[in-house]
Amino acid sequence: MEGKISTTSPNLLRKYRREMGFTQTEVARILGINSTSRISKWENGTCMPSVLSALKLAILYRVMVDAFYIDLVRTLRDELRDRENRLM
Repeated sequence: MEGKISTTSPNLLRKYRREMGFTQTEVARILGINSTSRISKWENGTCMPSVLSALKLAILYRVMVDAFYIDLVRTLRDELRDRENRLM
């Protein structure tokens, strides 16, 4: 099941899919998903793939999972490091 988020989450899923030359239909079929609407929602950032789906996409697109959400990863890293530093 994919996680719902209240705002869009910018990502690079579409970029990596296009670089690999796949259509949304092809990705959905490879992942065993019946509809392209889920792929579209992931790419538009209206919802995020489950951990398992993100891992499958990373394997398919030949990148690390964090590459899809690099801006989010940077923001989270900075927040966590700030919190960690405040504990010391």
